[in-house]
Amino acid sequence: MAYSKDQLLARLKELQIEFSQYEHPVVLTVEAQAKYVGNLGGALSKNLFLKDKKHRYYVVSALADTKVDLKVLSQRLGLGKGGLRMAAEEALVEILKVPLGCVTPFAVVNESARHVSLLLDQGFKAQEYCFFHPLSNDMSISLNAHCLDKFLKSIGRDPSYVDLEANPPVGKDQPPDLAAFVPSDAPILSDLPVKAPTQDSTGKHVSAASNSAAVAAKAIKPSGNAQNVKEKPVNTVQPSIPAADAGNFVEELLDRASALLLSEISEDSIKQHSGQLGAEVANNIKKCLREDLKNLAVLAINLSVFEVICDA
Repeated sequence: MAYSKDQLLARLKELQIEFSQYEHPVVLTVEAQAKYVGNLGGALSKNLFLKDKKHRYYVVSALADTKVDLKVLSQRLGLGKGGLRMAAEEALVEILKVPLGCVTPFAVVNESARHVSLLLDQGFKAQEYCFFHPLSNDMSISLNAHCLDKFLKSIGRDPSYVDLEANPPVGKDQPPDLAAFVPSDAPILSDLPVKAPTQDSTGKHVSAASNSAAVAAKAIKPSGNAQNVKEKPVNTVQPSIPAADAGNFVEELLDRASALLLSEISEDSIKQHSGQLGAEVANNIKKCLREDLKNLAVLAINLSVFEVICDA
């Protein structure tokens, strides 16, 4: 069962952790949160929920003005340049048990987040106190790094503070400095919707991949009326994903585009690019999605080829 805001606050009091709480309207960004608590002297935090290609998850909690370069962080973790991306909202709800806009270091209190790696900005230690959401974005609580450490240790977590702006070289003789923070296991997402298996003409259950392959084979097999026609080889490109999974692929692509758009638009990027922000964001999204769009195009081409063969 997921922790609630009230349960978390009660746990902090039970541990005799000093904190202050401030209720405010629901906020989805650091800028919106600053309107209500930004004048209270504490440091604001930004919190990212990320995943790698092997479906391992990370919470990165940093000072609002810390520049977090996901490509650099990915290399420092030993995941390559494009190894990290924003996690989908479904995973956010399933693993951290919080809705959009509520990512916080406190979310690792939930058992479902036991495999999630938590990286904390070393800048927190220099602040008198910092603001975080207590599992809900209609409230902010302030506490210092020592108190945050006390809470994390109470749930079996060893607080890990790193310099998130560092960009050390990574190479053959210089291993990734943050590789130890890559989770050893990936969480099992039990509550996410799973497509029911389809049935073949005999009523037997088949997987989407095998069903797709059977359709392709049936389409390529020449009909009886075409036995005397000289066959011509058809050069086709093998689709990278099964046709039956096209819907899921498109949804994942849309989720990724949305996450990329949100990650590219920040206060730092607005200041840096000003009037050219739109073009800069568009170029970055193109770079990140180019391969996925190529795969989608290949899929569409192959489906068209199969239809032509069937009609013939």
